[in-house]
Amino acid sequence: MEKKVPRRLEGKVAIVTASTQGIGFGIIERLGLEGASVVVSSRKQANVDEAVEKLKSQGIDAYGIVCHVSNAQQRRNLVEKTVQDVAPHLEKGSSVIFITSIAGFQPQGSMAMYGVTKTALLGLTKALAAEMSPDTRVNAVAPGFVPTHFASFITGNSQVRESIEEKTLLNRLGTTGDMAAAAAFLASDDSSYITGETLVVAGGMPSRL
Repeated sequence: MEKKVPRRLEGKVAIVTASTQGIGFGIIERLGLEGASVVVSSRKQANVDEAVEKLKSQGIDAYGIVCHVSNAQQRRNLVEKTVQDVAPHLEKGSSVIFITSIAGFQPQGSMAMYGVTKTALLGLTKALAAEMSPDTRVNAVAPGFVPTHFASFITGNSQVRESIEEKTLLNRLGTTGDMAAAAAFLASDDSSYITGETLVVAGGMPSRL
C-alpha cells in the first residue's frame, strides 16, 4: 500500500538548488507533492526543463530557473525571478522555502574533506539561524550514504556498500525519499520551534557532527 503524503506545504513556494536529479530532485518532488509551488534550479536548461516536466506530470505546480549556485548574481536572479514570476500567483503572506547544498562544493574523491564540510555545516547553520532570527528559520540535513550518481564511486562497489550497511543500525543505505521526508519536515510548520539545528539522517551510523 502506497504511503500517503501529508499536505503540509500548501500556499508555500519552495526553491531547491541542484534539484534536477538525486537527493535534490527527491526533495523538490516531495515538497511539491505536499502542496508547495516549486522552483527547479540547476546549471543546464535542458536538465531543468526535463525535471519540470516530470513534476508537472504528477500534478505539481513547477517552474524552472537556471542557476549555478556558486555564482552570486545567478543566486540573486533565482530569488528575484521567483518573487516576480511565482510568488504573485500565491496568496498574500505566503512563505518561501529555500533549500540549497553546501555552496556548490564538489569534493575530489576525498571523503575526509567531505567530512570537514559536513562538520562546518553545523556552525554555519547556527550562525545563519542567529543572524536571520526571529522571522526566518534555518536548519540543515546531514545525509548518510545514499546511492545516487554522486556517491556511485562508493555504492557501486558491493564490498564497500555492504561495509557501510553493516555500520548503520538499520542495516541499509539511505534513499532520496528518506532525505526528502526530513527536508519536508523541517520546511513545514511541524518544525516551527526548530532552528539552528542539523538533522543527521544516516540510519543510525555513528555521526561526527
